[in-house]
Amino acid sequence: MIGLATIGTSMITGRLIDAVAAVDGIEVTTVFSRDRARGERYAREHGIAHVADDLAALLGSPAVDAVYLASPNGAHCAQARAALAAGRHVLVEKPAVATAAEWDGIVELARARGVVLLEAMRNVYDPGFEALRALLRRIGTPRRASLGYSQRSARYDRVLAGEHVNIFDPALAGGAAYDLGVYCIAAMVELFGAPERVLGASVALATGADGAGAALAVYPGLVVDLSYSKITASDRWNEVQGERGTLAFDHVARPRAARVTLLDGTTTAHDLPGAQNNLVYEVERFVALVNGADAAADHARTRETLRVVEAVKAAPAL
Repeated sequence: MIGLATIGTSMITGRLIDAVAAVDGIEVTTVFSRDRARGERYAREHGIAHVADDLAALLGSPAVDAVYLASPNGAHCAQARAALAAGRHVLVEKPAVATAAEWDGIVELARARGVVLLEAMRNVYDPGFEALRALLRRIGTPRRASLGYSQRSARYDRVLAGEHVNIFDPALAGGAAYDLGVYCIAAMVELFGAPERVLGASVALATGADGAGAALAVYPGLVVDLSYSKITASDRWNEVQGERGTLAFDHVARPRAARVTLLDGTTTAHDLPGAQNNLVYEVERFVALVNGADAAADHARTRETLRVVEAVKAAPAL
């Protein structure tokens, strides 16, 4: 049984705890928070037995085989390095780190220590995503794709009021590209591989973070546009246009509905498989890696995703 400690007490951590409860071979043993009282409240809410407020002590605990990092993005790299150096497996919430170079460094450390490192990019492990891959074969050679994720943050009003908010702090790797754009980029990399070139632009906020953005990824014979925002909202579907038809699907982070329209006008609707809480699939992959599966493809996807994020963020702000 893999004993997992969670670092971070946000909503996503609660969803991860629920997902772990549905997977064999792993259990959450400890909640970590620098604020002991907050950690104790969180542990009670989620039925977790142990609480820690000292990271070094946590990483030395015999009850902890692995850690899940859901702290502010900018803290991921240092915390991952500490956990890996202590011989603990690491499941790190997306974005794993801020740059491909940081990722390469912790991948090398994980290999040296003989432990597992995995980015918790939930959509690429979702069975609905695998179903999309099968449907793509019906539409012929892909030539155009459009992927988007726009969801206005409930905390944006605090930014407008002049408050400091971690997810909109560029020093903590906050902003729309890191928070939502990565879902689109990871999906693109999983479906089509790494692009040859990336063009982009973003809407800058007073905090210095990007509130929204768009990018164009160029492949041989294929162009993909990406859009994402934390300051506006959209419920538009995603689309891949092939030479024989078009595949549309509802959500880039949790695909559950799709339709295929062929050139003759024939349209078929498809319900896609998957749990309501699709973090369960990244947990299953993590357990498989701890049990000996090869993480090379997982690591490569994360690296290419971060390279695209870096290219997008290097583009001029509007």
